[in-house]
Amino acid sequence: MRPRGAGGGGHGRGPGTSGSWKGIDDLEIAVAEYIDWFNHRRLHGEIGLVPPAEHEDDFYRHNDAATTVAASVPSLH
Repeated sequence: MRPRGAGGGGHGRGPGTSGSWKGIDDLEIAVAEYIDWFNHRRLHGEIGLVPPAEHEDDFYRHNDAATTVAASVPSLH
């Protein structure tokens, strides 16, 4: 996780805040906020400084995705 003070949560708890978790509910919210930041806002240098979710959306926009595994794997029968 990011060190405290590196930005983040915005709710006074979790990564990047000076508050502490008061219970499991606070911890769950902090983890959800971190995962959201990690997937949707973090700029990833290996994929062109775009968030991973944006890169994935762009990939599937430009590549046909099989609707099922069976449709993408040739049958052995």
